[in-house]
Amino acid sequence: MKNIITFAGSNSKTSINKALAIYASSLVEGVKTTVLDLNDFELPLYGIDFENENGIPENVHKFLDMLKQTDGIVLSLAEHNGAYSTAFKNLFDWISRVEGKLFFNKPMLLMATSPGGRGGLSVLEIAKGRFPFHDGNIIETFSLPFFGENFKEGKIVNAELDTQLKTAVTQFQKSL
Repeated sequence: MKNIITFAGSNSKTSINKALAIYASSLVEGVKTTVLDLNDFELPLYGIDFENENGIPENVHKFLDMLKQTDGIVLSLAEHNGAYSTAFKNLFDWISRVEGKLFFNKPMLLMATSPGGRGGLSVLEIAKGRFPFHDGNIIETFSLPFFGENFKEGKIVNAELDTQLKTAVTQFQKSL
């Protein structure tokens, strides 16, 4: 049985991106899914002085091990001011100090959602441009606009958007 990890690029306890990631991963058939929470991998703010004085924190190695051991990644990025959330960017920066090619060419379903009409498209574009330099194997992307209107009770309620996600999930699943 294949293993996938799913997480949100957010440290919000009520993350809408985590809800989307969990829903999307529930659509992947025949896999064991591990849901990660960035709050379980607390890290100091990355800085070269801190790294030189203290080394790489253990939580960086723990998260990196999860990436190495998985067969696929379902990730939904929170968008803060048009870019990654601080929590995700900090983790990304720390991990890249250990492994520059941190995604290990694992198949990835990359998503974003937001309360607004663009659905996190700005952060998706940034990630689509950046992740391949880190061995990000982005199989599909998906953006969910107007989260509050289109996602209720743990699923997408807009039939057209739900079909789009299910098509993306099917392509991701074929790549595992």
